[in-house]
Amino acid sequence: MTWVTRARPKTDRIACPWLIYRFIDPDARIHYVPADQVLTAAERVRGHSFDAPGAEFTHQGDECTFEVLIDHFRLGGDPALVEMARIVHAADIAKDVDTHPFGPTVRAIGEAGTDVEADDSRLLDRALFIYDALYAWCRRHTSTRA
Repeated sequence: MTWVTRARPKTDRIACPWLIYRFIDPDARIHYVPADQVLTAAERVRGHSFDAPGAEFTHQGDECTFEVLIDHFRLGGDPALVEMARIVHAADIAKDVDTHPFGPTVRAIGEAGTDVEADDSRLLDRALFIYDALYAWCRRHTSTRA
């Protein structure tokens, strides 16, 4: 399936593809397009739109798109993903940046990523490691809670 979102990805538009690849659709194709073309591009390829105004999957209430995808695909039974959602939420929602100790750092990495990589697909490829590492930390962290 093809998934379409806004160009120049930062936190949510990197975290969501990570979630999609790892837990929802391992064969997904992610396309970054100008913001005003997300919905038409997704319709044209019969794909899913995300993290854009009017998208199939986007912020709802106080939830960022990452959280919306976890809820929609019923992935909340994984404590490590729940912890990841707390991190991504803190990094993506400016007013909540201090709700997780990793929030400011993940936000800074997301914002600076576009400064060091001009190609959105390559930026995603480079950033997947960060989310793999965060998930590994979350797995270790949540497995030691009792």
